[in-house]
Amino acid sequence: MAKDEEATNVQVQEVPKKTWRRHVWDTLDKPREERHLLFKLDVALLGLGCLGYFTKYLSQANLTNAFVSGMKEDLGMFGNELNYAQTAFTVGYILGEVPANIILTRVRPSIFIPTLQIIWTLLTFCLAATKTTTQLYVLRFFLGLFEAGYYPGLNWMIGSWYRKDEMAKRAGILNASGSAAQLFSGFLMTGVINLGGRGGLPGWKWLFVMDGVISFPIAVISFFYLPDLPETGSNKKIFKKEEIELAQHRMVLEERKPRAAFTKAKVINVLTSWPLYLLPLYYICMSATGGTPIFPQYLKYHKDPTYTVAQINLYPSGQYAIQVVSALAYAWASDTFLRGRRWEVLLFGSVLNVIFWSSLAAWDISEGWKWVCYYLQAQHVGLSGIIFTWANEICTDDTEKRAIVLATTNSMVSMVNAWLPLIVWQQVDAPKYHKGFITATAMGAACLIIIPAMKFLQDRDEKR
Repeated sequence: MAKDEEATNVQVQEVPKKTWRRHVWDTLDKPREERHLLFKLDVALLGLGCLGYFTKYLSQANLTNAFVSGMKEDLGMFGNELNYAQTAFTVGYILGEVPANIILTRVRPSIFIPTLQIIWTLLTFCLAATKTTTQLYVLRFFLGLFEAGYYPGLNWMIGSWYRKDEMAKRAGILNASGSAAQLFSGFLMTGVINLGGRGGLPGWKWLFVMDGVISFPIAVISFFYLPDLPETGSNKKIFKKEEIELAQHRMVLEERKPRAAFTKAKVINVLTSWPLYLLPLYYICMSATGGTPIFPQYLKYHKDPTYTVAQINLYPSGQYAIQVVSALAYAWASDTFLRGRRWEVLLFGSVLNVIFWSSLAAWDISEGWKWVCYYLQAQHVGLSGIIFTWANEICTDDTEKRAIVLATTNSMVSMVNAWLPLIVWQQVDAPKYHKGFITATAMGAACLIIIPAMKFLQDRDEKR
């Protein structure tokens, strides 16, 4: 009887009247107990998650910075060695994502995720000791393998703790932290390059040392303060017993199912469900460039005026600022003004993609509009948080399927990006990537079909 009364006390809470403050931040209009829970959760899960994702992307972005700052000459990378190093990372990343998210459903996240961080931090330190390209390839492969589970794993954690009106903002902030790392990496290289020669290390090796120095304390703190799952009732040093019960009840209200055993029926259900195929297909079509530096190449080959090396490196950094702004704008619009409708934001971003890519495919456009297209096409990166939020909602009835779909969605993009640039974004076509721009336009148009199809199937499933 006491337990029933306790459960009732958790469920019956006075809900304040909704005001304009919820558009600023959703917790401002929530009951006091719920605000306290979400504050702790935002610091422990979102705060540590963003710091970890920042360091993860910093390590990825700094390979190119190191290459142009002495690594090329020191390791004799005068052929396609940089491409091989990037491919080695991609292969490890593809192989690691789905297994990592499956493991995450069985192992405490507060142990598994920080362990990944510690391992990739040690591997980053090892990059500062590389003397051959073979060592570089091996280290990059294992970096990809152990970094693979972080982003889809954190999105799975967000879906395990937050409600519908809260998820997109958190996923958007997480996504923006990766773009912020890319924006910051160039400034870090500028500062670290002056350490060249100290301790017998060139400047590019100091870059990886600093990456590790930044990553290590975040990984250690995560062992103590990163939450597990509401259903396990762990992390009592962070949350009170009443807060854990409230978190569990919030997930009941969202109809978000707890973990269950992997059975034959579950595996068949996952493999035959449409989210496993349509969500990755949309994400592939959205990410059409495959990371090709199309804007820097445009600046490099521009003749009137001719841009300096500093300008070629500086001007494209504005794209990362666009990514940060779009990630936050799309997240707030989806959670607040559109009341949790994800497909409308995705459709809007896809329409912009078609406009910008088709304009670049035409090529004979004004210089000003060409710059607008190069900058604003970066807005598609801001949609990542929305698609992972929608995946969490679509798969709310099966947490294992949710983990697999999230990881598959992210890994399939890496798989396609490993070979698509070799066909349509060839270096010899720079800066007029006609095949690439046409392909990106067609893939953007495909998104306009895939998004309504997913919305139709989601509505059908909910009616059932």
